[in-house]
Amino acid sequence: MSTADDNARAKSQTRRAKSSGARLYAVQALFQMEAGGQSADRVMTEFQNWRLEAEDEDGRYIEADDKLFTRIIDDVVTWQSKIDQATDRGLVAKWPIDRIDPVLRALFRAAGAELVSPKAPPKVVITEYVRLAEAFFPDGKEPKFVNAVLDHMARDLRPDAF
Repeated sequence: MSTADDNARAKSQTRRAKSSGARLYAVQALFQMEAGGQSADRVMTEFQNWRLEAEDEDGRYIEADDKLFTRIIDDVVTWQSKIDQATDRGLVAKWPIDRIDPVLRALFRAAGAELVSPKAPPKVVITEYVRLAEAFFPDGKEPKFVNAVLDHMARDLRPDAF
């Protein structure tokens, strides 16, 4: 392989890592907004000033695409009703979104924001958020549940992509 191929692969991996970091931080920010009753502006400012460019407790740096992070939070605020309705349609009738785990709720809202916007392919969105579910719930059934609900949401919000 050539150096150009190696450089392109490295850039692609960096871009994917930054997108994954933005999604992780978006889920955390949405959880914090709900749990603490804080505004989107306040939480986004905190994340942008203190978390998006900070090392974690193990000294690791999790890169994040600031534009994607901001877009997800803004789109959740703008489209929350539409996202929550799509999530409700993907859930069992007796379990509306307000009765599920708050981490899952934040995850569904972040993923829903990306599904409302046609920027990322639905299959990429589903894959990325199932990976996040695996990180948040490594020993549970939640990742399969997330996959099923997001698949339903994607078909509901972006039927043209299937």
